[in-house]
Amino acid sequence: MLSSVLSSERAIKVNIQIMRIYAKMREMLSSHADILLKLEQLERRVDGYDEDIQLIFTHLKRLIEPPLEPRPRIGFRRNGQVD
Repeated sequence: MLSSVLSSERAIKVNIQIMRIYAKMREMLSSHADILLKLEQLERRVDGYDEDIQLIFTHLKRLIEPPLEPRPRIGFRRNGQVD
């Protein structure tokens, strides 16, 4: 992508690093999905036994999928403009 537009050595290295980071992110996302699947399978087995166990599963799910917080807007703001 970047190296196809810019033919410098640095552009090629940056492009390779971007691809490595993308692959690592994809790997991390798939591992989280595997953990969540295992938790759901375990939850089905102990469903109805104890409220404390259900509470543990609820908290574990919150840790795996933290809520998305709105990010502050970045960039140029006109006079008087608020986020």
